[in-house]
Amino acid sequence: MSVHIIYYKDGAKLMRPVKDEMEYRLLRDSERNRGAEKRMMVQMNYSCLPNADGGLKGAERVSRSVGMDIDFDPSSPDYEERMRSVPELVMGRKEELGLLMLERSANKGYHVVFRRREGMTQEENLRWASELLGVEYDKGAKDITRVFFTPPTDRLLFVDKELFDNQEATLKKEITDFSDSSDAARNKGITDSADSSEAAPTEASDCYLGIPYAEIVRKWWAMYNDSQEPVKSNRNTLTFELAVNLRHICGFDRGLLDRIIPCYDGFAEAEKLACIDNALSEKRTQMPKRLKDVLIAIRQERMTDGGAEQGEADGIDEALAKDDLFYYEALPRMPQGVKDSIDAVGPALALPVLTAICPVIGMLATGVKVDVHGKMNSLNLISYIAGDFASGKGGIDPVVEAWTAEVKAMDRMYQQQEDEWRAKKRAAKNKKEQPEEPKLPVRCLTLSIVW
Repeated sequence: MSVHIIYYKDGAKLMRPVKDEMEYRLLRDSERNRGAEKRMMVQMNYSCLPNADGGLKGAERVSRSVGMDIDFDPSSPDYEERMRSVPELVMGRKEELGLLMLERSANKGYHVVFRRREGMTQEENLRWASELLGVEYDKGAKDITRVFFTPPTDRLLFVDKELFDNQEATLKKEITDFSDSSDAARNKGITDSADSSEAAPTEASDCYLGIPYAEIVRKWWAMYNDSQEPVKSNRNTLTFELAVNLRHICGFDRGLLDRIIPCYDGFAEAEKLACIDNALSEKRTQMPKRLKDVLIAIRQERMTDGGAEQGEADGIDEALAKDDLFYYEALPRMPQGVKDSIDAVGPALALPVLTAICPVIGMLATGVKVDVHGKMNSLNLISYIAGDFASGKGGIDPVVEAWTAEVKAMDRMYQQQEDEWRAKKRAAKNKKEQPEEPKLPVRCLTLSIVW
């Protein structure tokens, strides 16, 4: 049995065990998780243990539990009936299955965690549970390193305390037929969220996460140019814009961009390559929002039409979640205290917490002067942090409290001494001897958070 939460540190994807049910529920019901869209929800793994360095990538040690993803097609006429039947079906086989956790997923299905049957491979465990319950499991989520986007506890239907055992199990060695291995997986674009037993319609290099680049390009023009391809009058500008966006999902590969971007309206090859070269020379940034919107739209269409499995859609969600860490991973090495503050709130709030603690650092740096255009100035900083409801801004408050705790304690002591002096002064109002006024520093810095 096992449950690990996924987190990022210095750009690496790590995992740590969740120690008990209370922590499990608190993580799920955090302010940020309650208001997050699926790809920003907390991620959990139930099937493996971390590497020696705490990393998830390439982990081989299995836990004593197995996570299974069950999804149904919303366009199916019996969709609602099948969705309603799952909780009763699973709970009815609870003992035989060895049920540890059941939850309604963020999309259109359920996540089931059950006791691993040792001596069987991960996929054999999934097939066994699938046959026992009479429902199909998502074949794109069959790897032990698979993570599950985890919604708040209002979707948690059952949890057993044994889930938090976090011990290692024995896994039967996977026997993979050559025809069912890396070639098919590469055709899907990624190995951890695709069913390698299915052949892709195009070559591996012509797909991104199982989606043909040609489909992405068609959707791009449909969304941003009224489904019209570039013509002579605008082909240079539009080809450049297309290449600037596509480079993020092409590995910044000039040859691949050349192959997947057509020569529009009689475009000379050299002229198209010049547009691609100009796009590649642009500063590298986070994936543009317009491209993300295209991928999300395609994912939604393919899932609705039954053209993709949930594992493929989850692959897109994970890719977008990873891209959200672009600026976090680009941060320079931070000093002690600052680094600890960023780790405390997580990648999503890295910039806001920096914005919040910099004025506090300025307050703490008593006597520090800054040279601004040859003129020495005292530090005088203020920050305003704005964010949507349930975006996790409240997670910054404890960090600021930690930075200011000592100063506030000192200020309370000084304020008490000042209050005592004022009381003595009032009592000695008509006396010749007056109490001496203390020289006490009082410091105050207000953090303005716009809700």
